[in-house]
Amino acid sequence: MADAFHEVRFPLAVGLSGSGGPERRTDVVITGSGREERNARWAHSRRRYDAGSGLRTLAELAEVIAFFEERRGRLTGFRFRDRADWKSCGPDGTISPTDQRIGTGDGTLRDFDLCKTYGTGFAPYRRPISKPVAGSVRIAVAGVEADARDFAVDPARGRVTFVAGKAPRAGAAVTAGFAFDVPVRFDADEIFVDYEAFTAGAIPKIPLVEIII
Repeated sequence: MADAFHEVRFPLAVGLSGSGGPERRTDVVITGSGREERNARWAHSRRRYDAGSGLRTLAELAEVIAFFEERRGRLTGFRFRDRADWKSCGPDGTISPTDQRIGTGDGTLRDFDLCKTYGTGFAPYRRPISKPVAGSVRIAVAGVEADARDFAVDPARGRVTFVAGKAPRAGAAVTAGFAFDVPVRFDADEIFVDYEAFTAGAIPKIPLVEIII
């Protein structure tokens, strides 16, 4: 059960009003001269969220508790919509099949993994996207949108596979546009609520943490 995951999204109305964002782990050592030496311990960022800040009503709280119980607390992962970062384009943009470059054809390669690149100048970061939203993925080869019948998408892994005979030609840029969720789990095995305080406006903590798929 260590890798258990349910392909279901955390209650959207609550999640969209939550808080959180990416986290990185960096070692910083101060040398005798006062200079710093910095080393990145993680190749990829890890996102943390607090879904409790999105709760407004007892009905929403009951929905989250039911969701928590079905996931068995920290045991099972699930999908989460990050309001600030859930599309291949900007949060206010329109998804295009040329949003993100995911590879280059060689005439035989048919499998390409979805990704999203952040930054353009000094050290762009390429983030793997493992949980695309089913039906949202659009693909282009050399700038021309591919027919949806020419490829398949695994929404549980984020892999695009072209059908036999449709492998992108050598040197052709393969690009994609998509909506996606973040794979997360609860980061606590309990939800503690002071109901009197909740009805007076206090917000319980419901921590979530991104997991690697």
